[in-house]
Amino acid sequence: MSILSDEKKFALEWIENNCEKFSDLHQLIWGYAETSLREYKSCEAYVQFHKKEGFEVIEGIAGMPTAYLAVYGDGKPVISTYTEYDAVPETSQEPVPYRKTSNPYQAGHTDPHSALGVGALAGACATKKVMEEFSLKGTLKVFGTPAEKICVAKPYQAAKGYYDNLDACIAWHPRNVNSVMYKTSWGSYWCVAFIFTCDEPEKWFNYSDLPMGARCPGALDAVCLMYTNTKYTKEAMLPHTGLWSINEAILVAGQATADNLPPKLGIITYAWRSSSLAQQEQIWQVLQNNAESVAKITGCNVTPRWITKTRTGLFNKNLADIAYENLEIIGPPKFTEEDKEKARKILFNLGYEPVKEPYNEKLTPPEEYEKQRRNMLPPYQKKSGSDDYVEFSWHCPTVWIQVYVPSIRVPGIRLPSWTHYALCGMKGIIDKSIITAGRTISCTMLDLFTEPMKLKRCKEEYLTKINKYVENPLLPANLEPPIELPWPEYITTPRGYEWKVGPFKK
Repeated sequence: MSILSDEKKFALEWIENNCEKFSDLHQLIWGYAETSLREYKSCEAYVQFHKKEGFEVIEGIAGMPTAYLAVYGDGKPVISTYTEYDAVPETSQEPVPYRKTSNPYQAGHTDPHSALGVGALAGACATKKVMEEFSLKGTLKVFGTPAEKICVAKPYQAAKGYYDNLDACIAWHPRNVNSVMYKTSWGSYWCVAFIFTCDEPEKWFNYSDLPMGARCPGALDAVCLMYTNTKYTKEAMLPHTGLWSINEAILVAGQATADNLPPKLGIITYAWRSSSLAQQEQIWQVLQNNAESVAKITGCNVTPRWITKTRTGLFNKNLADIAYENLEIIGPPKFTEEDKEKARKILFNLGYEPVKEPYNEKLTPPEEYEKQRRNMLPPYQKKSGSDDYVEFSWHCPTVWIQVYVPSIRVPGIRLPSWTHYALCGMKGIIDKSIITAGRTISCTMLDLFTEPMKLKRCKEEYLTKINKYVENPLLPANLEPPIELPWPEYITTPRGYEWKVGPFKK
């Protein structure tokens, strides 16, 4: 295990002295709970924080109003990380040990991305302070990446060249373990919106001289048929082996209140995950065929609107080992007795026996974590799930640090999700995870800034793999992000500031 250098000691001390302002920022972002591509206040809070810390900030990068790039320094090496800050619809929960929300359809932070963003920010700010104090050469970049839940920001930023010439990316994610992602990295995520339009309903019955024609089926029928046909053909998309998934969401299903006219607009999205790009393409071919057929049946036109396409993950063992070594030095989050009592209170309120140690305060070696992940997969499947951080891994050595965030379990029982959301919103508890992540990120960055041979080995491994497993950006560089689609959001009306859906009167 390495001895802490003066640079690392400075970084850790700086983070310790600034814990409260990162805690306050987390509470702010957690409270905003803004959904994908609508994170206006959250993004602005990050931008202002970066500026106060002395970063140069470029706002609205890659065509996304809620994306940014914060930069400090110049020259090589160029070390990066990213913040995330999008919340999830229908997951609202107040930070209390029982179920409480003013509107169950509002958004809330689940993983939580509120912690992810603030943890990365803490690591980057500490690294910047060290670069100033010790006159370290190089460039530090922090990418503000909205809409991770629909994997939008990073594929667009990658396609538009923002990740070119990076030397490394140090990232993290809230998790139920303290470890690093090893060989079994993520698969691919694609998402497309099928936009059905009924622009010329009069042509449906234009061959008759009857005074009243039948109503054209229209866009609502198109969405319904697309939904149903895809449910049937899902059985034939890929073999019933391995872990892959496809999910749909209806963004527009006709518009009230003229019920005697054929709906002119319907939009349904499909998001699918699998372990290879070949599998992704097979699913797309079935979806495309279904959409074209449905359009003919219902008298509609159909336009596919790509939302995102991610590549798969490219593992870098050298960088993962450096990061885990730093995590070992720093240690896992340690929770107070007061923190634990809040978890016990949740269990008590649910009718379960409180446990003495409700949290995970142990490190899980990468090899052990890898084994746990492999045990969930058939032997031939190399990747599973998805996350858009993988876009960095095809441009530079990338590591995904895993830091435990508070959650509770009862053996054999699936607890309601709000229990996790509540704990992650409690000031003082989630902060332990945020600070652990920030410290680990900063120390790993400093290894790369101060020890060129470590970075050299990471890049040599990266170059060996990139030449063997080339995956170029999957989105065209001129494709604009889907900010125009009717994603869930907060709105202001004469009724006040409210969520777009519910609550409904009984």
